[in-house]
Amino acid sequence: MSDDAPITPPSGSPQFVFDDGKAQDALRTIGEVTRALGIRQHVLRYWEEQFPMLRPVKRSGNRRYYRPEDIALIAEIDRLVHREGFTLRGARAAMEAGVTKPATAKAEAAPTRVAPTSSLVLELQMIRADLADALAQA
Repeated sequence: MSDDAPITPPSGSPQFVFDDGKAQDALRTIGEVTRALGIRQHVLRYWEEQFPMLRPVKRSGNRRYYRPEDIALIAEIDRLVHREGFTLRGARAAMEAGVTKPATAKAEAAPTRVAPTSSLVLELQMIRADLADALAQA
């Protein structure tokens, strides 16, 4: 199997599928997780300090082992910070409040456009005409 252990989220599941020959519920090392998610190890260690809910199992020699739910949490943090534009503090607050949503929900929740009133259109047309006159005189 490959060292990169690509993951793909199955439809409708927060779990990820690793293609590395291990059982799906096996513990993963920090190296396996960072390669699979494309996150650097020092960033992941820092996130452990910033997100109290992210607590991997630590064994002898202080080696970190991540459970499947830890990996799903890391992927959610990565999505919020790197794709949705949250700060670390904002991502932590959103996760603690339980208000995080998939990226597609942001597009669906876009505000609807309000039709301009006729007085606004008339005023804009007058401004446009004034600007056209000013350009013609210049």
